Amino acid sequence: MMAVKILWWITLFLIIEAMVGYPLSLLLLRKGLHIQPNRKDYSYEPPVTVMVVAHNEEKVILEKLNNLQELHYPPEKIKVLVTSDCSTDNTNAIVRDFIAAHPGCDIRLHETVEHKGKTNAQNEAQRLVDTELLILTDANAMLDRDAVRELAASFSEENIAYVSGQLVYLNTDDNSTANSEGIYWKMDLMCREIESELQTITAGNGAIYAVRNDAYIEIPPVECHDSSFPVLFALQRKRAIYNKDAIAYEKAGEIDEDEFKRKVRMNRDILREILPDVSILNVSKYKWFSYFYFGHRTCRYLLWALHIILLALTIALLPEGLFWKIMFAAQIAFYSVAAFGWACKVQNRIVRMMTYYCMTIAAQCKGVINILTGRSKPVWEKAESTRE
Repeated sequence: MMAVKILWWITLFLIIEAMVGYPLSLLLLRKGLHIQPNRKDYSYEPPVTVMVVAHNEEKVILEKLNNLQELHYPPEKIKVLVTSDCSTDNTNAIVRDFIAAHPGCDIRLHETVEHKGKTNAQNEAQRLVDTELLILTDANAMLDRDAVRELAASFSEENIAYVSGQLVYLNTDDNSTANSEGIYWKMDLMCREIESELQTITAGNGAIYAVRNDAYIEIPPVECHDSSFPVLFALQRKRAIYNKDAIAYEKAGEIDEDEFKRKVRMNRDILREILPDVSILNVSKYKWFSYFYFGHRTCRYLLWALHIILLALTIALLPEGLFWKIMFAAQIAFYSVAAFGWACKVQNRIVRMMTYYCMTIAAQCKGVINILTGRSKPVWEKAESTRE
């Protein structure tokens, strides 16, 4: 049973590393190495294309287009490209009317031939882009007026291929589900900031990011730029960085069911993302990125399996004494409280965090099941509570 006990402790360590140990280690690294923020060059104002992917976004697309007209960036250097992924509502008509009403603006609508999801729509539309930088943003994410200026200024070095901005959730004070997501998101952004200062981030976010157009890589529709681009660039020895001053605003899901669906979508390629390339672990070649990916991504994408393994090992160790019985009872109690919190919509802060964490694990499990049963697809239903 000694081998089982050792495996139990290793499993517990990896769970703690994913959620607590890794963020703490980054804070210690920041303090110990005295790292500095990335340099910005505000004199760098190249022509940019702002790409907005939309599928049935009639509720927000007009607000988005108006939002893009308010950016603090030379208007003659901005092109707007709306790529509609086979929208069947009034999205396309709204965009066409906006284009007609703004003849002095460089706005274009691209309609995909097939409904294959966000990544495919981006791949198609990127082939039409001729500017130095490509900025990608969601239809429901409203950009801060200085967002494009901040993104462009971050490309201060030639080896920087990708810049992710900061997504700020607007409704975290008004809704418990959004609040739980907001707490988790703030910790994640703190990790990205330190990763960026030391070397390169492990993931971006789809609401606001920029890429050098000549560095753009077409990826399969089931994958997403958020998770794939930073890794692909890191493997090319290029940098993907984070600029917290390039801000986009949107609502987090206000309904547990909406947030669960969003997380299932995020995990539609989770098995590949655990370790997309074994060479990532080559510390001598990729330096800090090897540790970043293992701690921030591999351990986190394995949480679903680690919790199952931990429970199974604990059951196997029950005859070994009181400690293992207590550990079994603690796990059952944790999951029971989380399930109760979900079913009864408990508003207690601690219970909400337990519920949110277990919902994340359940979404990972669902994502794995979808992959194994062939139900993982590049298209999805958006959370309507984020558009209201």
